[in-house]
Amino acid sequence: MNAKKLKLTVIALSLASAIGGAYSLGHLQTIGEAQAATNSVQTVSTPAASTGSLATNGLPDMGTIVERNGPAVVNISVTGTRKTGADVDFPQLDPNDPFYEFFRRFRGPLQRGGEAPVRGLGSGFIVSADGTILTNAHVVDGADEVTVKLTDKREFKAKVKGLDKTSDVAVLKIDAKNLPTVKIGSSTATRVGEWVLAIGSPFGFENSASAGIVSAKSRSLPDGSYVPFIQTDVAVNPGNSGGPLFNMAGEVIGINSQIYSRNGGYQGLSFAIPIEVAMNVEKQILATGKAQRGRMGVTIQEINQSLADTFGLKKPAGALVNSVEKGSPAEKAGLEPGDVILSINGKEIINSGELPAAVAVMGAGDTARLQVWRKGANKDIEVKVGTFSDTKVASAETPEAAKGRLGVSVRALTPEERRQADVSSGVLVQNASGPAAKAGIQPGDIILSVNGERITSVEQLKNLLSKAGKKVAILIERGDSRIFVPVDLG
Repeated sequence: MNAKKLKLTVIALSLASAIGGAYSLGHLQTIGEAQAATNSVQTVSTPAASTGSLATNGLPDMGTIVERNGPAVVNISVTGTRKTGADVDFPQLDPNDPFYEFFRRFRGPLQRGGEAPVRGLGSGFIVSADGTILTNAHVVDGADEVTVKLTDKREFKAKVKGLDKTSDVAVLKIDAKNLPTVKIGSSTATRVGEWVLAIGSPFGFENSASAGIVSAKSRSLPDGSYVPFIQTDVAVNPGNSGGPLFNMAGEVIGINSQIYSRNGGYQGLSFAIPIEVAMNVEKQILATGKAQRGRMGVTIQEINQSLADTFGLKKPAGALVNSVEKGSPAEKAGLEPGDVILSINGKEIINSGELPAAVAVMGAGDTARLQVWRKGANKDIEVKVGTFSDTKVASAETPEAAKGRLGVSVRALTPEERRQADVSSGVLVQNASGPAAKAGIQPGDIILSVNGERITSVEQLKNLLSKAGKKVAILIERGDSRIFVPVDLG
């Protein structure tokens, strides 16, 4: 083994020893390659200028931001245990690594059915001088003990006041007074291309700063449709989880939460929870001990150009409703599959991910005024918002093979299949080829409607397709999800 390789291995081992076995507890959540992937707030005295100060070379004065806000950023370490279902050695190390056998013998394997110690690292930031701290829910979820370390090396045992896994926000409290605090800003005023700065504890290196720009806004991620993430190219790594993202006025605009990674480390894409989402959760947790959010009871999907053309929209914008939950506020208000929600309470919906975020901040009983596109015309609908239930964003998967103008062979559903799928009509796709396969329809899908017309039989499907134009919108059910698939019939 050459010296360079040995050095890297020892560094990796020292980190693994310090961090322990639980990557998910204290580290930054990662989106796999296949997927991707608050009450009163005291503020620190910082400049109010929205553009921030400039250094002598004309670049943003990030040094001042770090100097003023660094003391309000904390290191979070957690400990706990997890049950083991098999012999577990050192999951962080390659069994072929020469150090693997040495450390396995030193500690010994964890026996089947036993408990493994879990340790994790993360970051957080102080939002009130009496010790209220925000971080990620995944940093402290399942922890038996949470320790907060300040930059002056003082350490406190923290109490988890509450956490919300849906938004990935947790609120901690330490017994301290006159603490330094951050200044809360607004992510809505942030523009793509603006400079931003993160402070946290990547790999346990406390109070590390990294900078970049906002790459995009209102990103919807797998398993995170409720949060309209801020995408940046700031270098964020395991341990940065829960740390603040600052604008150049020294204001917190987000909480660093997830990364896109093939290997668990930074690869140019990082995602932050907008501070408005986090502060709303903090406010509710401090008031009631839990977070609740508005709910309409629909599943939605993004509008692309093909769907926009099919539905007669001027541009690909809005949230396409592909199913309405029975007995939900949306059903009671008259929303239907195939409706495209263009705006809510006067705010235009550009990306579908903006809708659940807008509904979530509303309280039960509030009225959501929707502008809906239905069968070529605008329609105003008012929905009395209920309590939250996850809004899903469906995604089309890859296809397979078959025949016909659409390119499918179908059959009627059996009574048992109807019961299992919880549908009253529709036909089952047995084979798919041609336009259907190209669009992503595959065997096992249930075709529920064509251009908004509910499908009740195989013959009806054939008749509708024979009269259809060059493009149709097919509503299919796949598993527990429904999605409109635009099909170009040619």
